[in-house]
Amino acid sequence: MEIYLDNSATTALSPAAKKAMSSAAELYGNPSSLHSFGFDAQKLVDEARKNILTALGARNVGELVFTSCGTEATSLALFGTAFAKERFESKRILTTDSEHPSVSKALERLDGFGFEIIKLPTKKGVIDETALSEALKEKIFLATFMMVNNESGALYDVANAFAEIKKKYPSAITHCDAVQGFLKTRFTPPQIGADLVSISAHKVHGPKGVGALYISKDMLKQKKIVPFLLGGGQENGMRSGTENVIGISAFGAAVADIYPRLDATISHISALREYAINTLSSLELKLNIPEGACAPHVLSITLPNIKSETMLHLLSRSGIFVSSGSACSSHSKTPSSAMTAFGLTPKEADSTIRISFSEYNTKEDIDTLKDALVSGLTTLVRTGRR
Repeated sequence: MEIYLDNSATTALSPAAKKAMSSAAELYGNPSSLHSFGFDAQKLVDEARKNILTALGARNVGELVFTSCGTEATSLALFGTAFAKERFESKRILTTDSEHPSVSKALERLDGFGFEIIKLPTKKGVIDETALSEALKEKIFLATFMMVNNESGALYDVANAFAEIKKKYPSAITHCDAVQGFLKTRFTPPQIGADLVSISAHKVHGPKGVGALYISKDMLKQKKIVPFLLGGGQENGMRSGTENVIGISAFGAAVADIYPRLDATISHISALREYAINTLSSLELKLNIPEGACAPHVLSITLPNIKSETMLHLLSRSGIFVSSGSACSSHSKTPSSAMTAFGLTPKEADSTIRISFSEYNTKEDIDTLKDALVSGLTTLVRTGRR
């Protein structure tokens, strides 16, 4: 029996997504072709776009640009706004110290182009409001904050942060990496004050290799964003390249499957997280609970002087799959920057595992995980394999 508890890394394809992929595979026309085969393919893309915009609560206030992944969506948001104009009143970009590498690495590149990057502390999973106020003493042109931290599970108050930014600088652009937040918590881009929102299919039971960027109508109207992938002008000129019709159709189907029962899904995974906290709290572990709001699907655990990789391999041999943090940086030799920003020491960060839930998980999965952790802790301590 295998138990998958690494849903922040990726999720299983839903039956609806599988069915959509199979159907779309039969329609092999290019959406840009001006014949019936092309029209049929374009209909699938348009239907998926409608489904996702509906789930975002944004059908009439913005556009959705399909990309190859959440990382590309974020790159379009950051580079597309940074190079939209030749001159800026400000080149200051506001972010946090615990962003996903798709944001932090892109900002490193922009720093090399002369942009000034200001990182706000997020100790214990809370955006430092004093640091935010201090940073806003000088004008910024862009703010990019993640909604949910993929390692700690912190649910950041981006709505409050963006409101403060817009109040001080109405023309500032706000981007939210909502890859871990989409369909895990209810929000709309207008509600959180975001001009741009990145999402990804494979975090919501869709296929890998598909993402999307929400862009507000005002952003498009004022030409505050430009494409950086050029070519045939697909996606209304914002992202050239023939659309991945099979993946996009499956993305839309996965969203359409979850969205009508979203409250029940959130309730289920929230209950699993609470059950896991109660079940594992008796063990010799440190549960890294954010001081602010928490996402319903992520729980971070620090082991007692045992490297996370060692425990991962032991659990894996028992058919239980968890993570040491972001799958995108799992091969890094340095401690997790997200968890050190949270407040862990480098040694603690190197001993931290993440469990993450989906609607397919059960309380029995957590009971089995507890038994495996007890056995693993006993074995590793006894043998000195730490």
